[in-house]
Amino acid sequence: MNVEFKRKMPTHQALKDMYPISDELVKIKRENDKALQAVFTGDDDRLVLVIGPCSADREDAVLEYISRLRRVQERVIDKIIIVPRVYTNKPRTTGDGYKGMLHQPDPNSSPDMLKGLIAIRKLHMKVLGQTGFSCADEMLYPENHNYLSDVLSYVAVGARSVENQLHRLTASGLDIPVGMKNPTGGDLSVMMNSITAAQHAHTFVYSNWEVQSKGNPLAHAILRGYANKHGRTVPNYHYEDLQLLCELYAKSGLSNPGVVIDTNHSNSGKHWEEQPRIAKEILHSTRHSGDIFRMVKGLMIESYLEDGKQSPDGCVYGKSITDPCLGWDKTERLILELADLR
Repeated sequence: MNVEFKRKMPTHQALKDMYPISDELVKIKRENDKALQAVFTGDDDRLVLVIGPCSADREDAVLEYISRLRRVQERVIDKIIIVPRVYTNKPRTTGDGYKGMLHQPDPNSSPDMLKGLIAIRKLHMKVLGQTGFSCADEMLYPENHNYLSDVLSYVAVGARSVENQLHRLTASGLDIPVGMKNPTGGDLSVMMNSITAAQHAHTFVYSNWEVQSKGNPLAHAILRGYANKHGRTVPNYHYEDLQLLCELYAKSGLSNPGVVIDTNHSNSGKHWEEQPRIAKEILHSTRHSGDIFRMVKGLMIESYLEDGKQSPDGCVYGKSITDPCLGWDKTERLILELADLR
């Protein structure tokens, strides 16, 4: 192999033993999980907002942002459940560029995966301890999930990973909601197949063990738009798109039909400032169809302290260094408006 074996990494359990969560935090996460499960099984009709920075690039700004979310959560608790995005690894289309806190706990320093593993675990633990939120992260590397499995309440499988068999099998062994995105080319059958695989039981090799998963009935769809053969972005959040997904679910026999709709990426055509308009249109669609209302479980919104984005070596506190995000003022206003519309 043309690789250098630099050092052996600690096992999942070893890292958890080094940085354990308290019994009190275990209880808080369990309650958060129960609330989310009720939404995805249809026992609670509140709207889930998976909201936060495109990538968690620095601990202090992320903690401040999520502390602000906590104050807003208390104002909308009867209509909305907030699940902060703390995305600690960043998929790159070409493999180049900043890959997230897991790779580079300091965006301006060289990659250091051991420091990164420690940094992302400590960040999720601090969010849980300081704000009571157990967060969402992307399962970019299935084998890494266990480093954070006791602090996460939501997992997303990205558009570039959704066809990967290990992602699907790992999702089948989780007991929290797992969203499977439509692929970048937009083929919904790929997404539906991934949900089917995640909801079924499987035997497979994971972390050097033969494991048996039980199937995850909380696996669901994420619509994020797509790019056509000419490279143009095409949204899939409109009423007709949601009707089509309802029909696909009706034919599938899957448990707990559900979708979380990404208001950015190809759904916004990379125009991040369109996210509030898109979010409101989706809620408008839910008011015109009972089936769509029951199927739409939540929204994904990219948001941070400051509007837009900056280069990775930028020095603006709380401004994204990957995809551009809504700033805080627009974010707070949107959350309150969505609660009123719900």
